[in-house]
Amino acid sequence: LVFPTYSSNKLQANMQITTLFSLAALTAVAVAKLHSAAVCVTARQYGSTGNGTPYGLGYGSYKDYEILTEATKCACNYYKNRNTGNKQWDKCPDCTFDGLQCTSGGWHIGGDEMTYYCEKKCGAQGAEAN
Repeated sequence: LVFPTYSSNKLQANMQITTLFSLAALTAVAVAKLHSAAVCVTARQYGSTGNGTPYGLGYGSYKDYEILTEATKCACNYYKNRNTGNKQWDKCPDCTFDGLQCTSGGWHIGGDEMTYYCEKKCGAQGAEAN
């Protein structure tokens, strides 16, 4: 029996390359924030709950906004007709407006793209998504 021998430098380089590929894959997933539901909003406000200290039992934060159904319908139609490439968020063949929100069972809705349609094309202050 003959076992191949590896120098520690070669093994270390292989481990580093594997780690880099793993990190690159995880980063690509983390950067592409995809959603199954999104809405166009206005009057967005942020606040905090609790007694003013992060150590209180009821401490937290909240976001309040008004959903604009007509702007959401508008943005959803733009997104459904989108065809800008081969990434998951470049097309949304299953985008549908359900009367309140734009939904995609295939998680094709990109947050940045929906925000663009809501703000630039449909007159909303921004977008919110799951």
